[in-house]
Amino acid sequence: MARRSKAQELLEFEINFYQKLLRAYPDFVDVLIPLGEAYTRRGLHDKGLEVDLRLTQLRGEDPVVWYNLACTYSLLARVEEAGQALRQAIERGYTDLDHLRKDPDLLNLKRSPAYRQVLDLLTGHAGPQPLKPTSDAS
Repeated sequence: MARRSKAQELLEFEINFYQKLLRAYPDFVDVLIPLGEAYTRRGLHDKGLEVDLRLTQLRGEDPVVWYNLACTYSLLARVEEAGQALRQAIERGYTDLDHLRKDPDLLNLKRSPAYRQVLDLLTGHAGPQPLKPTSDAS
């Protein structure tokens, strides 16, 4: 059996610690946020998704919560849902375009046309708009 590194041991300790706190305080947002991040670092994306979905219930207007949900969906290759979550983040005020462009968690989403659509929403470039019919007032 391969021996775990010190970093892996610390990450497991961190996850266990947060899980114990959540058993006592299930809606403790300041525990849910780092637990979700720890799950992601550990590659436990399904568990991270559970945390992110819970955070959208507790802090539904927080754009970073929706951004993190988009990242988790992208890591799970659930691209359509990632695009929807990223759109929610932007509609709620997410504006860190530099981070969004560099974030490796969004790699699967970035390979999709949905990414360009959401990026256009953030940058204000909606692309060509359909022509509106003109009324002929004679």
